[in-house]
Amino acid sequence: MKCTVLGTGAWGTTLAQIIVDAGNDPLMWGRNREVVNEINTSHTNSKFLGEVELDSRIRATTDIEEAMGYSDLILLAVPAQTLRENIELWRDYLTHEKKIISTLKGIEADSFKRMTEIIEEELQFPRENLGLITGPNLAGELILRQPAGAVAASTSPLVVDQMIELLTNPYFRVYPSHDLVGCELAGATKSVIALAVGMSIGLGYGENTQSMIITRGLGEVARFGIGYGANPLTNLGLAGMGDLVASCGSPLSRNRTFGEALGRTGSMQEARAIMPKTVEGVASARAIRELAHRVGVEVPIIEVVSDVVSGVMNPTAAMEHLMSVSLRAELT
Repeated sequence: MKCTVLGTGAWGTTLAQIIVDAGNDPLMWGRNREVVNEINTSHTNSKFLGEVELDSRIRATTDIEEAMGYSDLILLAVPAQTLRENIELWRDYLTHEKKIISTLKGIEADSFKRMTEIIEEELQFPRENLGLITGPNLAGELILRQPAGAVAASTSPLVVDQMIELLTNPYFRVYPSHDLVGCELAGATKSVIALAVGMSIGLGYGENTQSMIITRGLGEVARFGIGYGANPLTNLGLAGMGDLVASCGSPLSRNRTFGEALGRTGSMQEARAIMPKTVEGVASARAIRELAHRVGVEVPIIEVVSDVVSGVMNPTAAMEHLMSVSLRAELT
């Protein structure tokens, strides 16, 4: 199976490796000519993945026309907050017979829209041609071919089957879901909870605090999703609990690492200097808070993270506030 991967960062390159190892043929597209040339000639992507050797069958191009003409199956692997501006570049090539698979985890900061909603809105794209890959997928581990799993979500059984065939290999298992909205919301929201866990670590708190935030955070992820019609069981699988545990528990997680820097320094400016890469939870926190409030869902962890990244509250005050919110039965 041929496919086009839009994005040559750590995740886009890792996706290409997974696809090749599944016996399929990806063509990557990116703007950075040096990165593209290195992938094609040295079979490495040192800017994003160090000296890890890539399969020689992985190819990349800077020519968007070549990339889009290569396949009718398009995987998106760009930062979530850049999707709308990228669509302007891709618009003429994304005809409705193509299948678009998002791997992006975030809510657009200005519009409060999910990534697949942006695709539908900008391109008038049929929902049955959209899909999502999500789950606990840390590129730094997957590029080493460590065992992992993911969820393929779409309203179309055909698209789900295509994603499973494209990506399933001996170390990467892909499980089907038809809960596109639930999977997409869970993938975005877990990033904000991971920021909170990171802040607690940066403040010097231990496993009890982290466990509390992760567990109560899962409740917020679940209630938020259910408020928008998600299947509650989605949050017990890889798209929900699985992704949350990986993002909160691993030093490879940008959101957790940024949260640690924020907790140590108490300063967004200093945290950005330590972690200059895209951190989706920072961009999405305010939007997720607003979306939760629209459906009457209480999300105290997400609220304090939103306040911290907005400069309204510092991490110490955020933790004190979390310990003062009203007590309710744990599973309500």
